[in-house]
Order: sequence, then C-alpha cells, then structure tokens
Amino acid sequence: MNAVPIDLRWHPGLPIFASEDCLRAVGDEYGWLGGFDSTSRLRCILPYTIIRRALVRLVRFRVETIPVGGALDIGEETAFLNSVVRHFRARGADVIVPGTNNAIFRTYPDGADAAPYGSYVIDLTPTEEALWRNIGRITRQNIRTAQKDGVSVRESVAELVAVHALVRDTFRRSNLPFMAYPAFARFVDGLGANGTVRVAEYQGAIQSAVVFAFSDPCVYAVYGGNRADQHQGANKLIYWDAMREFRARGVARFDFYGARVDPPKGSKQEAINALKQRFGATLVRGYMWKYPLSPLRSLAYSVGVRWLRGGDVVDRDRHKLDSAAHVVLDHSEANA
Repeated sequence: MNAVPIDLRWHPGLPIFASEDCLRAVGDEYGWLGGFDSTSRLRCILPYTIIRRALVRLVRFRVETIPVGGALDIGEETAFLNSVVRHFRARGADVIVPGTNNAIFRTYPDGADAAPYGSYVIDLTPTEEALWRNIGRITRQNIRTAQKDGVSVRESVAELVAVHALVRDTFRRSNLPFMAYPAFARFVDGLGANGTVRVAEYQGAIQSAVVFAFSDPCVYAVYGGNRADQHQGANKLIYWDAMREFRARGVARFDFYGARVDPPKGSKQEAINALKQRFGATLVRGYMWKYPLSPLRSLAYSVGVRWLRGGDVVDRDRHKLDSAAHVVLDHSEANA
C-alpha cells in the first residue's frame, strides 16, 4: 500500500470532515492521501491538515482512514499508515499529533505512540419509536419534563458569540482549554450547509447549545455547552431533537464525538459516557496515535503540550494499550 496525494473530490456520501471547506477552515495546509495497492488501485483515502505552530509543522487527521470500493484488512491499513508516515517525513513535517475526537483508527503505524480511544454511536436506521425505546427511562422523563415546561430547541447560527461563550465556559468548568472565537466561527463557517447550531431555550435564556456537523454517513455532536444551572432536560432535548431530524433526513448514524475508554471511576468523563449510553449509544473502540517525525521539534511539541495541558490524549491513556485488542470498525457507511 502506497500513500500518494490525490485530488479532493468530496461528496455527501463521505464524512463531512473530509470536505475541502472543512479542511481549509482548520488547517494552514490540507489535502487527501490516497492508498494504492500493488495493482495501482485506489483502496482508501485519508484527509489531513498541517498546522504551523511557530517553527513546528503539525500533521492532524480530521477523520480516520476511509475505505474505497471495499473493506481493508488490518494489515493493509497498517501498511498504508506506514506509507503515510514516510510521506509526511519526506515533506518535512515535524510530528503527527493525535487526530480529532471523531478520528477513531482501527490500527496505527509501526512505531507509533498509541492509546485506546472510542466514540459512542447510535444507529439511526431503526424507527423513531425504536430509538425512543432505546433511551433510558430517566432520560426520557427528563426530555418529557423539558417539553412540558416549555423548553424549546431552535437553530441559532446568528447567536454564535453567545454559543461560543457557553461552550468555552463549560470547558473551563472542567479545566479544559477551548478555541478562541475567531477559530470557532471559522470552523462553523467551514461546515456550511452541513453544519447546524442548536440551542435549547427556557424562560428566555439559552440553557444549552450543541454544534452538529453532518453528511449522509453520520451526524457528529461536535461541541456542546450548558449553563451551570441549566434546566435538567435542556441538553437531552437537543440531542433527541437532532436524532429525530437527522434520521428523517436519511443520515445513517449519530456520533457523540469521542470518548475515553475505561475512564477513572467517579470521573466526569465516566459520567459523560454514562449519559451517552443512556441514549442507547454503543461504544465503538479504536485508537488515537501520534508519531515523531523530527526528533528535536517533536520533543518541543511534547514538552509544550505537557506544560500547557498535562499531555494529550495519548499521553493520558497510553498505559491502557497493553490490555486493548485490535477491534475492526465498520467503515462500510463511509465508502466512496
């Protein structure tokens, strides 16, 4: 398997994060690599961005490997990712950093620093009634109470400043950084017609907000924020409203956009994962990974991210790798 740059030819049957507008919004450079087998047949696609931070060039993947015309086995995908590493080293990139929360790889290249990671996903193809029954009883009660109390859900792109503040403050309560408003606005704008911002309002005040990104294979709940004293059912009503709408549009899956695997007992991440499970979501397991390409500048990245955030997702969970088994993910919905 050989990784070669190819033209970007996005269509709605591919994940939205592979589109040129999305890649342009979040990267200084961007493109697609195609994986070609020994017969010169295109077997997969891997969109990427390159971000410049001072003198360091960081490669980041915004979606996992996308098969073309049939599934890849684990050996083929590993060989492709090995070629991807060689490609970016030859281009003078410094480090491949962990991908975005939705980029759940089935495998990783030889020599990569990796950690298990996953995402909670709901199959939207059953009936609306079946989806509702799969939601936990207490969560259904919270949604009904919100509706009874007059909580309303609406699109709110015009209130992006307020939405950004809500998401930023929610991250701060968990001691997590969040992007500045210009980058947030650029990201939402890059989604175009394949993005929507939903807010839940109660008694004239926004209680909760979620940014959704979608195309035919999947809708992703990318960023969410809540008032500290939000109406208990507000955020849950947004998710249920989105599940109903995107199912009606023919979108195949709902993705809660990333989850740590086996988080510490009693942690906030464990509570967030439990909320997703109560919506009937199933954990899809895979891997996050990173790769040093330039020894000195890769070290600068590692030192910087540990100083700023205590490390990245791979640093936090690499100790779980020995007990994690390779899990073959189903990418059939994303075939080109």
